[in-house]
Formats: sequence, structure tokens, C-alpha cells
Amino acid sequence: MNDDLPYMDSNVIDLSLLSSSSMVDSAEEMRKLKSALVSWGCIQLVNHGMSIEFLDEIRKISKEFFELPLEEKEKYSKTSTNPDGYGTDYPNNTYPISYRLFLKIYPENQRSLERWPENPQRFREVLNEYTMKVQKIHDLFAQAMAKSLDLEENTFLNGYGVHSEMILRINYYPPFPLVDRARVMSRHSDASALTFLLKDRKVEALEVLQDDKWFKVPIIPHAIMVIIGDQIEMMSNGIYKSVEHRIRSNPEKARISLALFCSPDLEKEVGPIKELVTNDRPPLYRNVTRYKDSFEKYYIQGLRPISVVKI
Repeated sequence: MNDDLPYMDSNVIDLSLLSSSSMVDSAEEMRKLKSALVSWGCIQLVNHGMSIEFLDEIRKISKEFFELPLEEKEKYSKTSTNPDGYGTDYPNNTYPISYRLFLKIYPENQRSLERWPENPQRFREVLNEYTMKVQKIHDLFAQAMAKSLDLEENTFLNGYGVHSEMILRINYYPPFPLVDRARVMSRHSDASALTFLLKDRKVEALEVLQDDKWFKVPIIPHAIMVIIGDQIEMMSNGIYKSVEHRIRSNPEKARISLALFCSPDLEKEVGPIKELVTNDRPPLYRNVTRYKDSFEKYYIQGLRPISVVKI
């Protein structure tokens, strides 16, 4: 595979302009947002209200957890009945691509707090603050997406149902020599509606697919990357595309990333929003519930899950 890929368009969107009281500024940023999500399915969000110092603290405290002795990390291991906790998605590989800490954030009554590390000392406090801030950013962003399609601003949020989900996945990627293997194994789109990704500040890794060509994603240390997931593609009736992405491993350097997956209530029926279905654009997807279950089923079979719900 080619390691000398081009960079994707910058796709930097200013959240403060999306919600600006200036109609001119807001309309221009909304136009940029729509163009980027139609073309790429992802953007880099700046002026989101979190300082670079706070983002660096999150990166640092996450890295410190994965650098703990194995016996300490295993106190928070996932189980066969509960995916929350520490583990790897590649247990049978000689070289694990990544280790992860998987934590249900919302609904709050479904948190497995015994899987939330107490070491490092401020881990719980910092991560809880971060997820609360991202939830607010998510709501503003979802409202902006709706307005960009001339919908009522809460259209997407209402489509999430009462018990929307937020799941945090902190990834630790050790040095991994088999770059092409990592790319093949990690290729996917997200089952979520929206994913908010805090990337490593120094080590580039993420690649995205556009028009059957792969592009590198540049590092912007103060940005949060927003990735369209399958369920927004379905809700937008295919106007906004979920983006396939993959990792390029680094043979020499370890890397940290934090992904927050925001999804509708598992029992909520998800499908094209009625205002986006017209004679010229009939529904492109079936209405489905428990999409994450079918996602995992078809992903394991090597299929792209969203293709299964297309009409």
C-alpha cells in the first residue's frame, strides 16, 4: 500500500461561527459544514470551548493509564458479559494493533463505575468533565447539521429518542511493524450517529476514504474531529455519508486517541427523516432498530453493515 498519500481537505469548521449571532458568519460556516459533510463525511472542529491545555491533560492522563503495570490495568478488564473495561479487540493476534478502555457514559444509570480507573488519581474526574463538555458540543453540532439541511434545529436530536447513548473508547496503539495489515484490519465506518475523536497530538495515523481513494488526516492539536456515522447517513437519507476510515500504524511510536460514539436509543427506530424524502429522492434505507447489533453481525462477516439496510 502507498504510504505517500495526499492529505484530505482541511475541513476546519468553527463551532462559535456556527452558533454566531451574525447571520452572515453563521450562514457561511453552515455552507462550509454542509459541503464538507457531503464530500468527506468528517470535519475538524475548532473553537469548541475546550482549551489546548485541557485536551493535553486528557491525552496525558489516558496515556498514563496504559503505561500502568499490566496487573493494575487488568483490575478494570472487560468480561464475557460486559464490554466495559480494559482489553483488546485483537486477542488472537501475535501483534495486537491496539488496546482499549471502553466505558458507557450515557445513560448514566448504565455506567459500570467499577470499570472506571481510579489510577491515575484524577482519571475519573477529568474524563467525566470531558464527556460532559463533548455532550454539549454534540448537541450544538447536531442542531447545526439540521439547520444546514433546512430542518428544524432539533430534528436529529429528536430522532435519537429518550435514552440516547454515548460510549467512550480510549485507544492505545503500541508500535506495530505491519503497517499494511493494520490498515486492512482496521477499515470501517462507525455504527454511531456521530463520533467525536480526539487524536494524538504528535503521531499521525488516521486515513479516510473519498471516491475510492485514501487520504491522510492532518493533526490539528486543538481540534476535535467529528465523523459521520452510519445512523446519520440513514437519517439524512444519504445526503451526509458515513466515512470509511482506517489506521496507519507506526513501527516506532505509540499513540493515544479518544473516541466518543454518540448514538440513538438502541430501541429507537432509525431511518430517513420524512422531510428529506421526496419524489426526487425516495427513501434509500429501511427503518431499523438495534442497528448496532446488525452492524457487529455483518462487520464480522466482512460486509459493510450499512449496505445491508439500503433499499
